[in-house]
Amino acid sequence: MNPTVAEYWATFRKKNQIETSEPYEVFGFGLTPTVIDELADLVVADKKIGTTSAVSLYDDDEPKPYVGAFSIVLNSAEQPMAVIETTQVEQLRFDDVTEAQARLEGEGDLSLGYWRQVHEEVFETLFQSELGRSFTGDELVIFETFKRVY
Repeated sequence: MNPTVAEYWATFRKKNQIETSEPYEVFGFGLTPTVIDELADLVVADKKIGTTSAVSLYDDDEPKPYVGAFSIVLNSAEQPMAVIETTQVEQLRFDDVTEAQARLEGEGDLSLGYWRQVHEEVFETLFQSELGRSFTGDELVIFETFKRVY
């Protein structure tokens, strides 16, 4: 039987002697079940150690990524797969994301071209559905580097 998110978090805290009950995020990377599972597997294999989010998609009162934050990565069945800790956060324009940053995401052929294509599609979908407007390369994004800690 798979642990609940709360049980997984409690086990992680106990095994790592983490006293704080600091809030954590719980999410799956991606928009479709297949992609969510593929990206969760990349995190577990330590091949995905970076992610990008669009600043415009955060609510005003929603916390943005910060160094030291813990998150639980879920698969498409919403089962916990890993705990990650944010190690670096950088805000930049989408068009300024580098080849090195794209490789940290661990996806596809690891190229900037692949990264741009996939992320433009995802952000366009989210911008249209959540903001009712198009996504452009001038949008500010948050590039987050993390390590799997459990």
